[in-house]
Amino acid sequence: MTGTATTPAGTPSRGVVGSTRTLLTCGVLAGPLYIVVVLLQMSTRDGFDITRHPASLLSNGTLGWIQIANFAVSGLLLVAYAIGLRRVLGPAAGRGGVWGPRLVGVFGAGMVAAAVFSADPADGFPPGTPPGLPTSVTWSGMLHFLVAGIAFLAVVAACFVFARRFARAGRRGWAVFSTATGALFLAGWMSIFALAGARPANVAFAVAIGLVLVWTSLTAGRRLRRPGEE
Repeated sequence: MTGTATTPAGTPSRGVVGSTRTLLTCGVLAGPLYIVVVLLQMSTRDGFDITRHPASLLSNGTLGWIQIANFAVSGLLLVAYAIGLRRVLGPAAGRGGVWGPRLVGVFGAGMVAAAVFSADPADGFPPGTPPGLPTSVTWSGMLHFLVAGIAFLAVVAACFVFARRFARAGRRGWAVFSTATGALFLAGWMSIFALAGARPANVAFAVAIGLVLVWTSLTAGRRLRRPGEE
């Protein structure tokens, strides 16, 4: 393992190794936490329909604090994972070892920012909201859109950065998985704009978000089991 404090013998101290494993474990937990909390809200929040509403709208209403907390905690877990990933990869890993963790960190920070800047109510959710798109956008809604876009671009780039690392290391399966995740997420995101919020596009985007969070968890788990392997 590189990029960590060492003992006089030149090996990482137990405390550093333990804290790094904790940080990597945060990456394993972030995706399942976010997905489970959203699924629970989908089945319990009146008026919410994933074919019409993005998960961001769950931040509104009297129970909006649940999704706000979900964004914040999941995002902080991903930021912690990015720190652990940087410790494991270290400067000797080259540009991929620098940019991969940074991009994951930006994705996590974007989720935290999405907790601070909530999306505007829309299309009948929460109940009482007029149908269709809002006639005006608040500053919070504009900033939510902005930080989400930055976070999405970062995680797509992270998928491709790690795909290249895996390919160079001969890990073809992981390279294909990472490339497919980045490509499918980008396609799902773009479908929202191309199809003007049509129901199939909304579902595709929701699935794409789930896929990219599964990717972060699985890659974190792989690194946790094999910290010294490419």
